[in-house]
Amino acid sequence: MSGDSAVGSGSQVALVTGGYDHTIKLWQAHSGVCLRTMQHPDSQVNDLEINPNGQMVAACGYQHIRTYDLASANPDPVMNFENIIKNVSRVGFQENGQWMYTGGEDCTARIWDLRVGRPFQCQRIFEVPAPVNAAVLHPDQSQIMVGGQTGIIHIWDIRTDHHEQLIPEAEASIQDIAIDPEGKLMAAVNNKGNCYVWSLGGSPPRPVPRTKLQAHKKYALRCKFSYDSTMLVTTSGDWSARVWRTSDWSLMRELRHDSQRWVWDAAFTLDSRYLFTGSSDSYARLWDLEKGTLEREYCGHQKSITALAFRDQAV
Repeated sequence: MSGDSAVGSGSQVALVTGGYDHTIKLWQAHSGVCLRTMQHPDSQVNDLEINPNGQMVAACGYQHIRTYDLASANPDPVMNFENIIKNVSRVGFQENGQWMYTGGEDCTARIWDLRVGRPFQCQRIFEVPAPVNAAVLHPDQSQIMVGGQTGIIHIWDIRTDHHEQLIPEAEASIQDIAIDPEGKLMAAVNNKGNCYVWSLGGSPPRPVPRTKLQAHKKYALRCKFSYDSTMLVTTSGDWSARVWRTSDWSLMRELRHDSQRWVWDAAFTLDSRYLFTGSSDSYARLWDLEKGTLEREYCGHQKSITALAFRDQAV
């Protein structure tokens, strides 16, 4: 591929993967070299998120939320969050890194204040009727969308504590929710392989149904928008990642590899030209979206890669 610059080679570049082998790996994205292996004992990794300054990665799993220092050689977590039960499904950061949010199988979304002393305590709890699979913060920092196993999306206004419900498909478990960087589109995928898309407008933003895609014939796992908002990727248990154009919701690319099996997670590069995927065959892969070609493989995990995060520029 023409340029290693497309996936960056500077100090702020970080490709991080985690999975069922209880490890988290930091990769040199442009070469495929594993720079470091961090320990994530007692649990698989359900989600990874790099904080806004690119110095730290948060990992969540069974009864654990941990953060790791990407700038040091320390293989152990630098922070552990206490008193957690069941699986934590999602983790994310407020835009300035002042607080972190999580969603989990204890039927809650939580906000953790990172400005106060350790041990870090949960500052706010939003309770829902079912285990939480998905949680995402709106770019304007006003709402957290929380998706549960009964098919309800809860819109939690964190400024007023007001909340509303959205039910795109009854009794179909919401597996993931994404909002585009401009805050104008929201997508959600479910365990039937369907993807629902809404327009977001107003203040606070309110969803208006836009389209429904039969994205996959089997279980959908993840959805994410590209940084330029022109593409949406969905991943699935049907062994594929599919990239959709947001202009007309047509299929742009289907990314498949003979051995990859379930595709658990994906991340776009900042220039929206490339996509990383992580799969059940223990490989992460880099795809050229314009050509539809596999550019690089990242080999080192012993079991399924279930989460990945990529950052190629410090905010």
